[in-house]
Amino acid sequence: MAEEDEIKEYRWETGYEKTWEAIKEDDDGLVEGSVADIIQKAKRKRQAMKKGFSKLGMMRHLYVLLDCSEAMTVPDLKPTRFLCTLKLLEIFIEEFFDQNPISQLGVIAMKAKRAEKISELGGSCRKHVKAVAGLNKLNLTGEPSLQNGLDLALKTLKMVPAHASREVLVVMGSLTTCDPTDIHITIEALKAEGIRCSVVSLSAEIRVCKFLCTETGGVYGAVLDDAHFKDQLLQHIDPPQAGSQQEFSLIKMGFPHGKTEEGKDPPLTMCMCHIDSTDEPSKLTSGGYHCPQCYSKYCDLPVECASCGLTLASAPHLARSYHHLFPVPHFQEMPFENQASICYGCQKPFADSTDKTVYQCGTCQQVFCIDCDIFIHETMHSCVGCTTIPASVQALHARKPVAPPIP
Repeated sequence: MAEEDEIKEYRWETGYEKTWEAIKEDDDGLVEGSVADIIQKAKRKRQAMKKGFSKLGMMRHLYVLLDCSEAMTVPDLKPTRFLCTLKLLEIFIEEFFDQNPISQLGVIAMKAKRAEKISELGGSCRKHVKAVAGLNKLNLTGEPSLQNGLDLALKTLKMVPAHASREVLVVMGSLTTCDPTDIHITIEALKAEGIRCSVVSLSAEIRVCKFLCTETGGVYGAVLDDAHFKDQLLQHIDPPQAGSQQEFSLIKMGFPHGKTEEGKDPPLTMCMCHIDSTDEPSKLTSGGYHCPQCYSKYCDLPVECASCGLTLASAPHLARSYHHLFPVPHFQEMPFENQASICYGCQKPFADSTDKTVYQCGTCQQVFCIDCDIFIHETMHSCVGCTTIPASVQALHARKPVAPPIP
C-alpha cells in the first residue's frame, strides 16, 4: 500500500514536464552544465520545427511595443526589468537586421497611460539601437496603455503594402493596462488588417494579452529569467508564416554599387539619408551608393530611396533573407560510440566531450557535436560537410550503412 502511495501522482503532475529531474550537479557541485544542456535541447527542438518550401513574410515591418511603466522597476531581472530589457532589445535589433536585412523596425514606448514613438519605422540598425539606448534615463511612471500602443502601431502598419509582413511585438511587464475604450475593438481591427501580434510577458500570463495573440495568430510567452527572456525574444528573429491576407507579387528593387568619384580632387556631396537627419551630423563625402533610377546618393544599404521610393539593396542582403526559405535539414541524433572519433566541424574529439550523442547530416553523412549542430542551423545556414565534400563522395557515403537512430 505504501508503494502505491509513492507512485501515485496528482492530476496536475501527470501532464507536466519535470525539467528539474534533468538537472544534476557536476563534480564541483555546479548545475550550469545541466542548464546549458536543457537550453541546447530546446534550440534543437525549435530547429526541428522549421520546414522548408513554405511561404514566409520576407519583407517584415515590425513594431516593438515596450512597457515603460512603474512595473518595469522591479528587480527580479537584474539589475531591473527595464535595464535588462533595454540590453536584450539592443541584441534583438542587431540580430533582427542581420537575419532580415530588407525588413523595417520601429519602437513604441508605453507609459503614463500614453504611447509614444521612440523611433519611426525604418531599416537603420544603428538608429534603433541608439534610440533604445537613449531610454536608459527615462522616468518610469504610471501604468501602460496597451490599446494606445496598438492603435499607434496600427495607424502606421495599415499603410504598409499588402505584400509585406506586418507584425507587433509587445514586451509587457505590468499586470494591468489602462485603456480609454474597449480593447477588443482594437484587436478586431488588428485581425482585420492581418497584423500579427506577439507578447513577451515579464510577470505572468495576462488574459487580454493571451487573447490578443490567439486572435491575431501570434505567440505568447512568459519569461523565467534573463536567459529565458533572451531566448523568448530571439525566437521572433525568423520570419513568420505568410498570412492569408498577404499578397504575393513581384517587387521592383535596385542594386547599386558603391563607388567613389574619379579625379584628383573628387567633388564632395551629401547623402540623402542624412540630409534631414537631426540625430547624426551630415557629412560631405566623395563615395556612396547611387540609386540606379534617380541617381540619389546614400551612404549605407539597404534603404528605401527618398526620391523615387525604390528599394535599394545588395546581393548579400537578399542571400541572408533567402536562407529562411530553405533551412538546413535537421541532423539525426546518433550514439557517438559507433561514429567518427572527431567532430567534422570543430575537429574536437568526442572522447573529451561529456555528450553521449552526436549529430549526423543525412546528405554528406558527416558527424558533428551539438555546438556545431546549433551553429550550422542558426548562424551558417549551410552544412560544412555538404559544402566541402564533392557530390560524388557524398553519394558514395550515402550507400554505406549507418547506425540506427536513438529511439
